[in-house]
Amino acid sequence: MPKVEVLKEICKSCLFCIDVCPQKVLDVSKEVNLKGYQYVVPVKPDACTGCTLCAVMCPDAAIEVYR
Repeated sequence: MPKVEVLKEICKSCLFCIDVCPQKVLDVSKEVNLKGYQYVVPVKPDACTGCTLCAVMCPDAAIEVYR
């Protein structure tokens, strides 16, 4: 089963990953990281297909997808 992991301290909340995810696995957390950004979290991790679009779109390499 694929797994998406967001490195919250690297995420700057650009939201590209949320827009590109066909399964709508990701969303913005209500918490902020040490830099003050609301980071992205997987809200429907079981829906992840491992397509890696989120990781490819992330300009900061804050997302890792394990297949």
